[in-house]
Amino acid sequence: MLMYQLAVVSQTKSLKLSEVVKVSAALQKQVSRDFGPIWSVNSTVDAFDRLEDVPIGYWPVIVSDNIHQPGAAGVHMDKDGQPFALVQMSEEWALTASHEVLEMLADPFGNRLIAGQSPDKTQGRVEFLVEVCDPSEAREFGYTLNGILLSDFYTPKYFDPVVAAGVRYSFTGAITKPRQVLKGGYLSWHDPVSDHWFQETFFRGAKSRIRDLGIMSAKNGSFRSQIDISTNLDSLPTLKGKKVARGSRRTLTAAMVAEAPLADTYQEATGSRASRLQSQIEALLASEINQ
Repeated sequence: MLMYQLAVVSQTKSLKLSEVVKVSAALQKQVSRDFGPIWSVNSTVDAFDRLEDVPIGYWPVIVSDNIHQPGAAGVHMDKDGQPFALVQMSEEWALTASHEVLEMLADPFGNRLIAGQSPDKTQGRVEFLVEVCDPSEAREFGYTLNGILLSDFYTPKYFDPVVAAGVRYSFTGAITKPRQVLKGGYLSWHDPVSDHWFQETFFRGAKSRIRDLGIMSAKNGSFRSQIDISTNLDSLPTLKGKKVARGSRRTLTAAMVAEAPLADTYQEATGSRASRLQSQIEALLASEINQ
């Protein structure tokens, strides 16, 4: 089973570290107990006070007041090709963080495709983009852990060819058949015949609709990031929202002194990474404002 490390960091004064810790604990429980066994992946989820404190090798999940433009929130790649997530601060930021964490773990780089029968009856076999929370992303389909509302997610059975009795298509059971899109959700896929991307959305009205997103190229970023921009524009304004073993004080002090030079280089590495990532985030937000 794959193991990753995630770091939840707040960059908003309205969110205390104690709240980040509580949400991180709920996310850890969701990943380890619910999501990991189903999707064969696991992760640590830890809270950090500052982006500069996040160790090298961790994927940051950053909560900020400044993510207010369509397409800015979600999972992105840093300049080294590693994923990080941006989460808009709100009363239900934990729900959004859960969504981004699970999708990051299921598809870290935003290009994972699974073959299946198209929802469009005029098409045949297509390639679905793996976004495990999108079809049932609305708050009413979520569930609580430790008293915190988290996101529902579909299971690999979601792409089965036909419905079958006793099969769980999403964790909460809100999705009752393969490739179903619930109110407030969406599903995206690539049609290899036309080479176009399509999407079924259920943002408004009494039923979902299918729209043609055109041709997308991986050279323009991950398919997920391109899909997110298009989806957010379509949905607005109706939517969105080192462990130390016990020992004597002398032993502990000696260990700390011995590791002091290493700690200096460690802090230099984490601080440099944080600075580069912060610059990229600011550039990303600026580009969205200018669109």
